[in-house]
Amino acid sequence: MISRLFFLFLISLIFACSASKKSISLGVINISQSDSIAGKEAIGKSDCYTCHKVEEKFIGPSFLSIATKYDQTSKNIIRLIKKIKEGGKGAWGKLPMTHHPTLLQEDVQKMVQYILSLNKN
Repeated sequence: MISRLFFLFLISLIFACSASKKSISLGVINISQSDSIAGKEAIGKSDCYTCHKVEEKFIGPSFLSIATKYDQTSKNIIRLIKKIKEGGKGAWGKLPMTHHPTLLQEDVQKMVQYILSLNKN
């Protein structure tokens, strides 16, 4: 009986958390203007502009191209955070994406939110 109650408690807790603003939803999300501005500032303090430009391809894809390819979903934000932190290759050509393990998770999330906010469609 206790395990059944505990199970019901966990289910209700998960449901309650998924309804809160801090939860991760897999649907399209709205990115606040303040997070977008913070992300743009974080990009300016990092080395992102070494390989990327906002509207045109440079060494890597433009931020606008990235925003066009990936919808504003939590799943894509998580995917892109991981790509920035761990690096990667193959998604945009032969050149690898440099890893950035020292960037703070919160800053990277705001960077990704800024980039995705560039797609106005």
